[in-house]
Amino acid sequence: MSALKREANRASWLTALFARIRVLMNGEMNHLLTINRSKRPWHMPIVAAIAISFPVFVGAYFGTLPSGIKASLGAMVILNTPLVGKLSYRLVTVMTWGFAMSLCFALGLIAQQIPILKLPIFTLMAFGIVIFGRYYRQPPPAGLFVMMAGAIALFIPMPLADIMSATGLVMLGSGFSFVMALLYSLFLLATRPSTPTPTYSYEPDTISESVIVAGFVSLTLLIALALKLSNPYWAAVSCFLIIQGIHLRTMWIKQIHRLLGTIVGVLLAGWMLSWGLSIWGVALTILLMMLCIENLVDRHYGLAVIFITPLTIFIAEYGSGLPFSEQAYQMVIRARLFDTVIGCLIGLSGGVVMHSTNLRTPLRRMENWLLGRFG
Repeated sequence: MSALKREANRASWLTALFARIRVLMNGEMNHLLTINRSKRPWHMPIVAAIAISFPVFVGAYFGTLPSGIKASLGAMVILNTPLVGKLSYRLVTVMTWGFAMSLCFALGLIAQQIPILKLPIFTLMAFGIVIFGRYYRQPPPAGLFVMMAGAIALFIPMPLADIMSATGLVMLGSGFSFVMALLYSLFLLATRPSTPTPTYSYEPDTISESVIVAGFVSLTLLIALALKLSNPYWAAVSCFLIIQGIHLRTMWIKQIHRLLGTIVGVLLAGWMLSWGLSIWGVALTILLMMLCIENLVDRHYGLAVIFITPLTIFIAEYGSGLPFSEQAYQMVIRARLFDTVIGCLIGLSGGVVMHSTNLRTPLRRMENWLLGRFG
């Protein structure tokens, strides 16, 4: 009887285990497949796509596509336009991110000339971007494109004599987005009920979490450099995207979205690059990808990543001005997928550390000491 009872208990335990696994898998599939309702105005994606792609069309018209793409990188600050608060608050937010974009891009180009400075400069940029975004509770994309601009600038080939002109193009793009943000904000304030301007105060662990995020993003870049990856900044940007999740479950879901979206996205990028697009074709493709991304990003992150992947490849590769052969884009696509996997794994590890008390406790002591001495 005892043997039969043990067998019955084992069977019951296995049944409960499989039932729990099935519930967990169903829950994960629901998260992966759920498409949320957009909380943004329907015209926001259109305005953002026009603001970001317009510099590319200008560059195509004058036959200088790389210059137009650099300006479009600066124009991405349009995505930081707040949808709440008074006009002054909205404009100051866009202007601040625009200044940060130009500064990080310039610092990246300067550090590129002195290789030993690449990692320290990137770490300082990452910490500044993270702590600014967290203190002012900036919604996504927050400092994502600012960090991407600084990271790309560290590695795109750029002679010292061209640093000023390249930075000026990014500033022009930011300035154009500022004008678009002004017009769009006036339209929103005229057609929608006014909302109060957010107020901010320091929240505990802001410095500690910023140190952890910046540390793991910099560690990702260091590992990518040690592995001599062709595009090490992709790994760092992927890590930044993952580790920004508030909860471990959020980071896990975002990691799955990003990995699956990137796999499909690199296949899409390879297909699109095989078209041999003209400069006007590149400009039109960037416009269409931006429309897709901005319509999908708050509905389903994984679907948005499918288009974010080729967009970032287009910006980095066509913006460099280097010849782009079939062999070159195949190498870029393989490297992009590998960099993303590394960045996601390190980002998830950083998220585990962020939620661990072993590291947070000494960092919290350091934060309290700093606030007590200089606060």
